[in-house]
Order: sequence, then C-alpha cells, then structure tokens
Amino acid sequence: MTQTSQQHRGEPDDKEFMTTLAKGLAVLGAFGKQRPTMTLSEAAQVADLSRATARRVLRTLTQLGYVEQEGRTFSLSPQILELGFAYLSTQSWIDRALPLMRELSERLGESCSAAILQGNDIVYVARVPARRIMSAALSVGSRLPALHTALGRVLFGYLDEAEIWRRLRSQRIDAYTPQTITDPQALFDRIRTDRAQRFSIIDEELERGLRALAVPVLDRGGQAVGAINLSTHSTRTTRNEMREHFLPELNRLAEQISSTTV
Repeated sequence: MTQTSQQHRGEPDDKEFMTTLAKGLAVLGAFGKQRPTMTLSEAAQVADLSRATARRVLRTLTQLGYVEQEGRTFSLSPQILELGFAYLSTQSWIDRALPLMRELSERLGESCSAAILQGNDIVYVARVPARRIMSAALSVGSRLPALHTALGRVLFGYLDEAEIWRRLRSQRIDAYTPQTITDPQALFDRIRTDRAQRFSIIDEELERGLRALAVPVLDRGGQAVGAINLSTHSTRTTRNEMREHFLPELNRLAEQISSTTV
C-alpha cells in the first residue's frame, strides 16, 4: 500500500502500524445498535474493505470467538465483553464510584452516571438510572456527543486550548433542540467557563426536557479521569436548584472518589 493510499484510508505513515489489526478492529467497530448483524457484503462496505479482506477478517474473528455466524449473517458474541470489561477493571475509580452513585441516586431520586471522554464522544462507564428521562435508554458503553452533554463539556475543559479548537473544528456541530449551542466560539467560551467553575450544566441542549449537571473526577495530579453527573427533567428541577442542592452533593461524591484515584 502506498503512502498516499494509507493517508486516504486514515492509516498513519508508521512502519510499526499493523494494517491487518486495524482492519479487524474496523469490522468489530462496525457492529452496533444500528447494525447488530451484518452480511459479508455489508461488513465490507461499512468497514471500507474488499470482500476478500472482510471475509478473512470475519473468519478469523469467528475462530477467535468474538464473532458468531448464522447462515449468511455475522454478529458479535458475548466473548467481546471481555475486551470492554478488561478496560473497566483497570479503572479503579469506577468501582469506588458505583456504590456512592447508587446511594446518591436513591436519596435524590435522580439518575446518576459516570463517563469518560473518547474523541468527540462521551462513553458511559457506570450508570444508576432512576427514571427514564431520555427517549433513548442509556447503559454502560453508550455514547453521546460530548459537546452537548454536561459530562462531555466538563471533560473538554481539561484539554488544552489548542486541542479543544482542533476537536471543535474536526466535527459537524448539529442542533438537537432550539437550545443547542452550535457556534464554535460560543462552545469554546462555555467550555472554558465550565472549566473555571469546575462544573457544567446542560439545559435541554441534547433533548427537550433533559437537564444535567456534571463535575470532574480528578486523579491526584489534578487531571480528569472521568466525570459524574445527575440528570433530571426540566419540569422537576430548576438550574438554580441544581446549583444549590445537586452541586454540593456531586462535589462531595467526586472528592471521595478522587481521594482514592492515583
């Protein structure tokens, strides 16, 4: 493969780069809620591979136990969970957070979640639902656009300014509701303000009726390893009430978690 074709496919110009491994991961990443099963042709198209390459990848993943085949269709097997749980097992703060989140959620009657930042998305790593306040059910592993969630914005604030701008410019910023902030400069300013105050409130920017407050979880070096939030319906709790009642509770919880995070 030439350097030009590597760059076209988004592959680094690095002699150590394993193209075959990247192709396998591309196929695994193609499965999801929208595509729980795929045929060989569909996998090749979604992962941008030739049919011959997709066939070899799927056969290998099937033999390794990460993919199952039934007739012409392929799907992920339960063994794929081992990869995700391997990551979670390295994040000791999540185990520390869960019982504290559960107690807080039960006491306040609101959903409590924890997430990390991955690219331009947040990925949920722990969740204690109280009521279904979003149209889409969320669980561990779910992704949402970071710019329009309280969890994401508070984590964006711990990136340096150049990186924040790079990520702002690297994505299309869609409006999910009339309240969604779509102007890059306004988003940048809000992220920096949230960083200075060490919390973020999102008010119906991702979904009508959804209001959320998030604070960072810091390691002992002051770097954000994740964030925790409380989510409510806008008809139940005002922004001021979130600041007055939810914020002190979340800060106490984050401090308890951070005190044991290396």
